[in-house]
Amino acid sequence: MVERVDYDERQHTVYSAGRALSPDTARLWSRVFAGWAGPRPSTTLDLGSGTGRFTPILAETLGGPVYGVEPSERMRRQAEQAAGHPDVRYLAGSADAIPLPDEVCGFVLMFLVYHHIPDRPRAVAEIRRVLRPGGRVLIRSTFTDRMPDLLWHRYFPGARRIEQEVFPTLTDTIRLFEDAGLTVLGLDRIRETTAPDLAAYAERLRLRAISTFEHLTEEETRDGFAALDRSVAAGDHPGPITIDSDLLVVGRPRG
Repeated sequence: MVERVDYDERQHTVYSAGRALSPDTARLWSRVFAGWAGPRPSTTLDLGSGTGRFTPILAETLGGPVYGVEPSERMRRQAEQAAGHPDVRYLAGSADAIPLPDEVCGFVLMFLVYHHIPDRPRAVAEIRRVLRPGGRVLIRSTFTDRMPDLLWHRYFPGARRIEQEVFPTLTDTIRLFEDAGLTVLGLDRIRETTAPDLAAYAERLRLRAISTFEHLTEEETRDGFAALDRSVAAGDHPGPITIDSDLLVVGRPRG
């Protein structure tokens, strides 16, 4: 069994740089959020907000208040220092213990968070508790029954095996939310550009700001970057590097 990653150990030192959003990517996700938000939500929750990559974007797109709930103290501290916004407040908490009242949220975002949750049924029950009737939940995740062909997996093949174990299936995810009384509203596949070229992609990967790196051996990591450097030198994969992201949207029915 793959152990959980402690973001207070190393990830908090590299996450902001390794997962930084370009202006184009920030605008892309802002449009996606606005398109799925429905009527203006009274309160928005960025659940597993990390260093606040998306929390201010949610405030700018949907208005406030926006709460970023994050269990890692050091990730939360980074968010408070670098991702502040007048309509944003960062809170200590987790998906299975959300520090908000019942039925207060009109919009909940979980961006690459769901696979980190150890007790998913309890977390889904908590999400339903804080979600008001008519509210929506956006789950950006990899699903193992829809695993994309990620470029970095070709250089680090052990990463795909690890992620097959760590990430949930779409089928199981839908079942849990439907069992909690939520309804599937859609499944989008969003194409985003992660780097302008392979050299920039390699530079970003070298920060190892993807938690899967924490499970790779030193040999796997060394060999993978050596192979990636050879590809950069050979001019492989010209042009921008893109990724197709799955976005599952569920909602709480009215009445």
